[in-house]
Amino acid sequence: MPSPFSVLVLCTGNSARSILGEAILRQRGAGRIIAYSAGSKPKGEPHPGALRLLARKGIDTAPFRSKSWNEFTASDAPRIDLAITVCGNAAGEACPVFLGAPLKAHWGLPDPADVTGSEAEVDAAFEQTWHWLDLRVKEFLALPFESMDRAELIAALAQIGQMEGAA
Repeated sequence: MPSPFSVLVLCTGNSARSILGEAILRQRGAGRIIAYSAGSKPKGEPHPGALRLLARKGIDTAPFRSKSWNEFTASDAPRIDLAITVCGNAAGEACPVFLGAPLKAHWGLPDPADVTGSEAEVDAAFEQTWHWLDLRVKEFLALPFESMDRAELIAALAQIGQMEGAA
């Protein structure tokens, strides 16, 4: 049996979008995907809005932490097949660039951590981000990515990145 496809979801702070992406990939891709997340400048802890959303979805929040992408560049790091950036570079936000040979994709979304207001308003922004990421993950998992050639997969990943909510 082939080893699961490993995906690293990257953002700058690794506190919101990348944490949600990791959670969705873990949940929907169980057995097919091993998911991680990291940031180029990690905040040090997941955003409370992300943790509240994961808890509402019935997902144990204990495994999620804000961490540096350096953990994934060391010699003993897990193999990464695909690095997905989720930062909204159309909004002028700097996205990290992951070094190495994995496939790369950009699924830019607005940062729900930037939303201010009541807890309900913040939670609504996180719910919207979850929805957009979930759409992308479902499209990705519908692909026969294990058997696609690199060019086909890169094209499919780019198309997924342009789905609803792209920033």
